[in-house]
Amino acid sequence: MVEPSKFDPFGEPVTMADTAESARASRWLTRTGASVFWALVIAIVAARAVYFEPGVFNGLDGALAFAQSLFAAL
Repeated sequence: MVEPSKFDPFGEPVTMADTAESARASRWLTRTGASVFWALVIAIVAARAVYFEPGVFNGLDGALAFAQSLFAAL
């Protein structure tokens, strides 16, 4: 039985040994990239949790102060 030929996107024939080797490299790169991505996500979330100041993002106080200064100007 003849093995089916595989072709790359440009129409060049690809040998089976190259395909297995590139698949292994592709899996390794995928796992490495995903690991780096999730490590960065965890580091960023942890840093935000450590350095978070609760009063900084309180928008209601700023909006009320703006409304009071607007009414005082009228």
